[in-house]
Amino acid sequence: MVYTLGIDIGSTTSKCCLIDENREIVGTSLIKSGTGTRGPEKAMEAIEKESGIKKEDTAKIIVTGYGRKNFDGDGDMSELSCHAKGMKFLFPDVRTIIDIGGQDSKVMKLSEDGKLLTFLMNDKCAAGTGRFLDVMAGILGMDIDELSETALLSDTPAKISSTCTVFAESEVISRLSSGTAIPDLVAGICESVATKVSSLVKRVGVMEKVCMSGGVAKNAGVRRAIENNLDIKLYHSELSQLAGALGAALSAMDKYEKENA
Repeated sequence: MVYTLGIDIGSTTSKCCLIDENREIVGTSLIKSGTGTRGPEKAMEAIEKESGIKKEDTAKIIVTGYGRKNFDGDGDMSELSCHAKGMKFLFPDVRTIIDIGGQDSKVMKLSEDGKLLTFLMNDKCAAGTGRFLDVMAGILGMDIDELSETALLSDTPAKISSTCTVFAESEVISRLSSGTAIPDLVAGICESVATKVSSLVKRVGVMEKVCMSGGVAKNAGVRRAIENNLDIKLYHSELSQLAGALGAALSAMDKYEKENA
């Protein structure tokens, strides 16, 4: 059996995905440490332990993500290409991808056969990214994973008017002092991220099916707010955060098969 490995080294997390020659997922791993840390090595150790397949037993390794130039593999690819390929595998009829990562957010529009037609990226500001949610969770004394369910408890999201993370931080603290309910604040925070990302989607042009990749895809509050802002049905998968690593693994298999045809 031939195996290929994809590694997605992000700013805050490191992900691995191992597939076999039938393009079945054999193992995955996710470590909450990104580029410049031991995160990639720990992710490798975790997937070797889960799958029983060692790095030297893989035919090809493709690296993607923020730290892709700092890891020794058989090549690297952009996050855009890998997320497009990974999401096309998970959702064959995807046409628009919303990817919210730790340091940036991206919107990609694909052709029917999965080719990248156009994209827009917000990488100049933490607003509209996972980092914004991390900061806000810290202010509220919550784990990042708690934000999702807490947001769904609110029917009246608090308006967070500041688009800058620093000013939004002060605004949230002020609202806490004035007694705003936590679920309303969390829903407002999710709405703030959704508004920022939705503006990118509108500029690219909404083409359904719209799917979400990246770690923030797990946040039901952000997903609900995006759906409301764009008046669409937004799809995601339990593997959405691993879409980049999956796309890299699929690209590695393509490369192996081409070289051994």
